[in-house]
Amino acid sequence: MDYDALVIGGGHAGIEAALALARLGYSTLLVTQSLDAIGRLSCNPSIGGLSKGNIVREIDALGGEMARLIDRVMIQFRILNLRRGPAVRAFRAQADKFSYSRLAKETLEHQKDLHLFQDTVTDLLLDSSGRVVQGVKTERGNTISARTVVLTTGTFMEGMIFIGEHTAPSGRLGEPAALGLGTALRNLGFTVGRLKTGTPARAAGSSLDYDKMEEQPGDPEILAFSFSGAPVNRPNLPCYITYTNEETHRIIRENIHRSPLYGGKIVGKGPRYCPSIEDKVVRFPDRPRHQVFVEPEGLGTDEVYLNGISSSLPEEVQEKFLRTLPGLENLRIFRPGYAVEYDYLDPRQLFPSLETKRIKGLYVAGQTNGTSGYEEAACQGLMAGINAALALNGREPLILSRAEAYTGVLIDDLVTLGTEEPYRMFTSRAEYRLCLRHDTADLRLTGKGYRVGLQSSEAMERMEKKRQSLEEIRELLKQRTLKEGEIPGLPEGQGGKKLEVLLRNPQVSIADVLPLLPEVRDFSREILECVETDIKYEGYIKRQEQQVRRFEKLESIRIPPDFDYQPLEGMSAESKEKLRLIRPVSLGQASRISGVRSSDIAVLMVLLARRPK
Repeated sequence: MDYDALVIGGGHAGIEAALALARLGYSTLLVTQSLDAIGRLSCNPSIGGLSKGNIVREIDALGGEMARLIDRVMIQFRILNLRRGPAVRAFRAQADKFSYSRLAKETLEHQKDLHLFQDTVTDLLLDSSGRVVQGVKTERGNTISARTVVLTTGTFMEGMIFIGEHTAPSGRLGEPAALGLGTALRNLGFTVGRLKTGTPARAAGSSLDYDKMEEQPGDPEILAFSFSGAPVNRPNLPCYITYTNEETHRIIRENIHRSPLYGGKIVGKGPRYCPSIEDKVVRFPDRPRHQVFVEPEGLGTDEVYLNGISSSLPEEVQEKFLRTLPGLENLRIFRPGYAVEYDYLDPRQLFPSLETKRIKGLYVAGQTNGTSGYEEAACQGLMAGINAALALNGREPLILSRAEAYTGVLIDDLVTLGTEEPYRMFTSRAEYRLCLRHDTADLRLTGKGYRVGLQSSEAMERMEKKRQSLEEIRELLKQRTLKEGEIPGLPEGQGGKKLEVLLRNPQVSIADVLPLLPEVRDFSREILECVETDIKYEGYIKRQEQQVRRFEKLESIRIPPDFDYQPLEGMSAESKEKLRLIRPVSLGQASRISGVRSSDIAVLMVLLARRPK
């Protein structure tokens, strides 16, 4: 074999997969169409956001790279939803997108056991049975053998871009599509569909009038995504907000027939939660305006990103309606918005390890599985890389459950339910989100990363020190009793209460009690706020932990991969077909398959209980 592992694609999934495999000691080749496009932030210049920020911290806890990259290149930091519950708070950072890509490439180049190669993969090499992957073929005629292959093609597999009447085979504007691989996968029997995504115009920042917009500054304190303890000393640039208006909408309505989205050229389904401006105007005709975020793309460029107004209308129409927005009257467009349609694999063809059911040793991650977003892609790439490495070593795969990580929720949703539109992670998708807070990702997952081999003993020591600190502060709060009048502003009658009890009051914060506990003043803000959250939401957390224990009982009932559903009596034909198609690994996963009845799950539970252990 030329290599132990081969990764196709240099996007966010490919980066994590390649690094994981190489760091676990396997000779790895990353093949991508352009080495200059590695780690490119194709759409918005930011990392994190609601639930996405949690995923980035999970990647870091497991030993991945994304958090470390954004910590070194961010140009604004914010904690979202600070006024809401802790389950929906998240880190978000604007990135210097060109520095992000450069740093990602440098990280790959300097990684031991990892090689980079510029070419386009067009086909897979299989063994004589046609069931085991053995490498790839490329556009230039190269044949490269490998024991395992991770497929992370993003939007490039048979990609096609649309700008008004203009179409071209591309995965991004100015970058050619990866042609051939989608057809090869169809020929191998995979179910391959089409999805659509889009991006807005980029403008010259010097052509905008920021005085007509609302300034959106970052938080004064910049926190790190990574749990490594490395300090973050970065600039903190503002973003700006402007709005569309009736004139904007009129121009779009008058030209809607020129949109490839409404002219029938695009067949792939787009992201429901990130619609184009054409979609917004058509679907919400009574809304007088839509918000647009003006975001800098980096320190060394004049280019700005117009977030919230993606479009595939003709270029002259885009320029016309954009100039109706306050502050954009004299805008100069650097790059027009466009739509891109591409091939993706139905993710129900994958095991929870992200290995395909049809071909052993072939793993699929990222937008190729129907997801949308850098963070969703990166966590899949990391898990695919980890599980490919574990398989090479003859070890069982690492499967994160829905109760352990947003990453587990995402992968379980994909392989169990599939998707017919670009899948985006939301906090609402996670039933146990109070247990999946961004500040507890290290406590949940560092040990798993260590056992796999991606986390160091130093990372384990940091995590254990944090756990001990949380227990120490909690114990002090349990022991210390408040004296009447010690905290100014509290109503009378609070004296005699333990500080832990006092903190359960929504009107009392950890900052209020800090003057009474000089022993904890040196602890970090994140640790203090973690203790506060645990105390204030203790009842909810305990209730959710009970739900997790019930969930884990179903997950612990494993279903053999060769289990034959056909002869089962008392089970509907529809359920048998769904179970045969998905091949769930546990009774819990079987219970989440759309169309499988609860009565059929009861039948399956009884039959599995009768099987010999």
